[in-house]
Amino acid sequence: MSVLNDVDEPTVRSLNGCRVADQILKLVPNVEHFCTTLRCLKFWAKRRGVYSNVTGFLGGVNWALLVARVCQLYPNAVPSMLVSRFFRVYTMWRWPNPVMLCAIDEAELGFSVWDPRKNRRDKTHHMPIITPAYPCMNSSYNVSTSTLRVMMDQFQYGNTICEEVELNKAQWSALFEPYLFFESYRNYLQVDIVAANADDLLAWKGWVESRLRQLTLMIERDTYGKLQCHPYPHEYVDTSKPCAHCAFFMGLQRKPGEVVQEGQQFDIRGSVEEFKLSINMYMFWKPGMEICVSHIRRKQIPPYVFPEGYKRTRHPRLASQQRSSENGNEYQTGSGLKRKKDPESVDQDGPEKRQSISPQKQDSLSPDHLAPSSVRSGTGSNVEPVIPDKRVLNQEIAEGGDVSNSSVITSVTSEVGSCEDVGNESVAGSSEGNNGSVEGSNNLVSSQSDSCDADSQSLLENRHLDGNGAFQDGVHEELEV
Repeated sequence: MSVLNDVDEPTVRSLNGCRVADQILKLVPNVEHFCTTLRCLKFWAKRRGVYSNVTGFLGGVNWALLVARVCQLYPNAVPSMLVSRFFRVYTMWRWPNPVMLCAIDEAELGFSVWDPRKNRRDKTHHMPIITPAYPCMNSSYNVSTSTLRVMMDQFQYGNTICEEVELNKAQWSALFEPYLFFESYRNYLQVDIVAANADDLLAWKGWVESRLRQLTLMIERDTYGKLQCHPYPHEYVDTSKPCAHCAFFMGLQRKPGEVVQEGQQFDIRGSVEEFKLSINMYMFWKPGMEICVSHIRRKQIPPYVFPEGYKRTRHPRLASQQRSSENGNEYQTGSGLKRKKDPESVDQDGPEKRQSISPQKQDSLSPDHLAPSSVRSGTGSNVEPVIPDKRVLNQEIAEGGDVSNSSVITSVTSEVGSCEDVGNESVAGSSEGNNGSVEGSNNLVSSQSDSCDADSQSLLENRHLDGNGAFQDGVHEELEV
């Protein structure tokens, strides 16, 4: 600890990178078993889409600390048992009780350490994973309610597979099956990022990706937690486009257990505009750097997100789970009667079903509905309006409501006749309550821009209202710079 004398706080954080790694290796009972188990679980996390600190999941240090704690709990276990026990432990872990490898050291050097009893901000952490080196801090402060829910779902999935492996009902390869993200939701947000060239895109994409977590928090805040977001930490590209481009996607669904009202919608236009304003604060913005946020449904997912552009039937495990949930799935109609969902509203298995396995390599180009290159992110009406129910639209017009081209009204409803609403996907509940106490570590419980315009028309299609309140398609509008 003497290296921390007479240094400032940024230097302490820099030094803590190697100091934490050294402490982890000193605190695990068997370094070889720890390393093998960690490699396995980091590979699993990447396959299941939960390996990304910047988007609100867990990064390398976080996974190392979680694995090290399991190694402490089972000091004589071999890696195969440690993997199984990892999922069992963290499926039952009562968050926000912290994961700690040792007691928190409060040395007299004056640096702040993680303590929810003293620091109000520490009480808001959903999944505290505490570093062992002084000054101890929470390494997973980026985790939100939505990303914690996603990770708990994946822990439960891993625990189920490991139990089947122990009973000789499954093989270890089943644990590493890629997560079918684009078959898990019916509504998505698509965030398209464009720059004049590859170098600009690299910087622009890094800035936008670092702010995607804020979009998740804004939507959670503005919908009072009723609309759940699942940011997917993979970028996708359209190799048929000449522009320097990449896209990120977020799954959207209603929080399970919420009362469903006919025609109910989630208006997230304000959240999207606030997000774009924060993106505009980029100090190194250059002409050609653009961002487009749009609401799409599953059938509108661009084909370039699928491996090699082909389609495949849904995975048997996922298909059987959906069929079992459909058998008893009913919804409330406007007349007060209950009817089973229209079979057409459920995507049927078939050879045309697109597979959503994330490509391991990301190439980078542009989607079919990008805004013109003259658009600067967030300053124009570059979000396609999504108003699925004309009855709701006409009512808003009659009442003098404002329907603008910059709107993103996400309909996640169960109204009569709508087959595109979000289904009742099963989701584990999010962490509840922050007791603020530091529990003992033994508690079990996220081309140039101008050249792109040369040979193409505006790719962002805006819809306008005629005198009768109906949409007129095919109208293109160049957005303000």
